Amino acid sequence: MRMSILVRIIVFGLLLSIVILNWLWPLPLPVAVKLLVAVFIIVASQFQFWSRLSSGSMFASEFPKPLIILFNWAVGTILFLTLFQLALDLGALVVALVRWQPVHIGTEARVAVGGLAGLLAAIGVINALRMPQVRDVTVTIRGLSPLFDGYRLLQLSDLHITRLFSAGWAARVVARANAADADLIVVTGDFIDGSVDMRRADVAPLASLRAPDGVLAAPGNHEYFFDYAAWMRHLSALGIDMLENQHKVITRDTAHLVIAGVTDRSARRHSQMGPDLDAALAGCPAHAPVVLLDHQPGDARAAAARGVALQLSGHTHGGMIRGLDRLVARGNKGFVSGRYQVGGMTLYVSNGTGLWPGFALRLGVPAEITRFHLRVG
Repeated sequence: MRMSILVRIIVFGLLLSIVILNWLWPLPLPVAVKLLVAVFIIVASQFQFWSRLSSGSMFASEFPKPLIILFNWAVGTILFLTLFQLALDLGALVVALVRWQPVHIGTEARVAVGGLAGLLAAIGVINALRMPQVRDVTVTIRGLSPLFDGYRLLQLSDLHITRLFSAGWAARVVARANAADADLIVVTGDFIDGSVDMRRADVAPLASLRAPDGVLAAPGNHEYFFDYAAWMRHLSALGIDMLENQHKVITRDTAHLVIAGVTDRSARRHSQMGPDLDAALAGCPAHAPVVLLDHQPGDARAAAARGVALQLSGHTHGGMIRGLDRLVARGNKGFVSGRYQVGGMTLYVSNGTGLWPGFALRLGVPAEITRFHLRVG
């Protein structure tokens, strides 16, 4: 814990020193104005700390929605401004070395990068708040019965229902999901951020999800942050069939399709049952294709080796920002967004339907509701 705090202090100290000392302080502004802006920058950079004070957890901000939006814009602006100011400083250093004389970064350049950072952050927040569109994906599955040819499976993932993505947003997502006319709806984890008492009204619209073959889901890592057992009971009471190392068999006459779900990789750190694919597949009909719901994509190669035909995951939010997605991929065994072929298995990693409100920005990585069309291989 002490090491984590020390790393946090060092990282944020570097970011703030670049923004305040390298960008803000050289601007021709009154000292009082600079001090006020510096205080705003420091306060905004500690959004997760204020969130913890508001709810007891850094993952659930209980501030009013407009304030959460403002915090996300400010955090995004600080991050972009840090990158842009570093680019200015490095560019000035290169020119100075080439000319062998000092280079002054003018006020116009500082104002320009500040404006650009604020604009990009605003666009990122607006994109994050947009209602996700339905994305159609066709997947060919070897061994799929012709009776399942054209089967429609709708994936929701990373809803992160909160003060930012609240009941009204959830109701619109449910309406769009139901209108997609899928045979089955699945949710690949991270339903919420907050306790059952905090989110009871906001998750209520999920009870209206409807599909002929029902609604199946696997838990995500965020469910474990807020009384996992209570959330499993509550989501089940909403009519969502939670697959905790279990499976369900969808039947068309004599043909079968298995939908299996595993718990999240983080479960054991919370003294809960860890993912167990063998247990999830125990007793499956022989030769029936398997669709696996696994919140995190990191174990995809093990699932492929086990004979899974299609794995649906989320967790990464698609990396949220082009460029940042490469870093997110490194933390998820190379998987971050969209379709991958892993041996004989297709892996699909959703960009997420919602987004964690602690960093609600999207640039080039839109949210999605994904409708899969299964075809005979």
